[in-house]
Amino acid sequence: MDFLQTLKIALRALRTNKMRSFLTMLGIIIGIAAVIAMMAVGSGASYVISQQIASIGSNIILVIPGSTTSGGLRTGSGGAQSLTSDDAKAIMSECPSVESAAATVRSSGLVVYGNMNWSTIIMGAPPELFDIREWGVSGGRSISQQDVDGASKVCLLGQTVADNLFGSSDPIGKIVRIKKIPFTVIGILDRKGQSPQGTDQDDTVFVPLRTAQRNLVRSPFPNTVGALLIKARSEDLLGKAEEEINSLLNQRHRVSGAKEADFSTRNLSEILAVAEQSSKAMSLLLGAVASISLVVGGIGIMNIMLVSVTERTREIGIRMAIGARKRDILLQFMIEALLLTMLGGIIGILLGAGGAIIVSHILSWPTLISTKSITIAFFFSAAVGIFFGFYPARKAAGLNPIEALRYE
Repeated sequence: MDFLQTLKIALRALRTNKMRSFLTMLGIIIGIAAVIAMMAVGSGASYVISQQIASIGSNIILVIPGSTTSGGLRTGSGGAQSLTSDDAKAIMSECPSVESAAATVRSSGLVVYGNMNWSTIIMGAPPELFDIREWGVSGGRSISQQDVDGASKVCLLGQTVADNLFGSSDPIGKIVRIKKIPFTVIGILDRKGQSPQGTDQDDTVFVPLRTAQRNLVRSPFPNTVGALLIKARSEDLLGKAEEEINSLLNQRHRVSGAKEADFSTRNLSEILAVAEQSSKAMSLLLGAVASISLVVGGIGIMNIMLVSVTERTREIGIRMAIGARKRDILLQFMIEALLLTMLGGIIGILLGAGGAIIVSHILSWPTLISTKSITIAFFFSAAVGIFFGFYPARKAAGLNPIEALRYE
């Protein structure tokens, strides 16, 4: 008996019991749909994190002040006034693995334009910061070294601040008041989106570093800064750059022996890579959990196929009596199991893709449906059919023809 004839017999057997065939496929449909949807959501989460990593910049090391003790109370990291603009200049000139370094100060306050106002983060920065962060402008120009040297009262607006103060009008050249001091808007920054910590990076105003130190932060130590942002020459040199920075700052701050360093360094790429790996692990975990329903569906198929073998024992006996071989019977039941799982797989893929799209629209969460996940899900469903369909098929092929014909 040829393959096509066996396929026709298998299809006729499935059509005879349409409802039972559909209920048998249901476990596979739900399993495949869950796998596709969960992997799409997990891939979307990985994409969001990778975009957030890209928004920070590449090969970045952050240096923040250490702790300080006041009145017997010890503050956490960032409490000391230990970093200066000169530290950034020294790192640039004396650390071979460093490409660029920028000192920054941070404050918060009210920005006012006309009768509109917006409370936001105010950052004092040199022009190097925007190269390190790979942050361009969508309009106007960025902060220049002349702006820093002259302590110019100019500012760059993040997209969120610009939207809330100016709406759809062009803010370039307009005067805003930051902490009651007039500043001229010279540019609008490109949109960055959320940071890995969930904060809005576009809800920021940048002013020249020296302007912020003199007019906005008003620290008792005029040259101190809140942090140093440093870019290594390449990803491979991140570790070397961090060692060079630590060594240089230890010398400059006279840290030796048991004396605790008054600064700390953090490799942002490593931190964010860990977050990305966690996201991928969660995606795999979601896929593995969803795959359990595939196994349950496979067991359901095996049970129904065993029932089918029992119900069709006399039919099997008749087929053997008129010349069907054991391999023909085995092939017929294997084809039935494969048809059930593969058809269920196709329906599950469509439902899973549709579910992922619906989740994306309802929750405004990106979902990525990859060809790889669809291919894996489809072939996994076929594998389930082969694995769980083999035993019933083997049992059917092993029936004794005479006993099968006597079966009532």
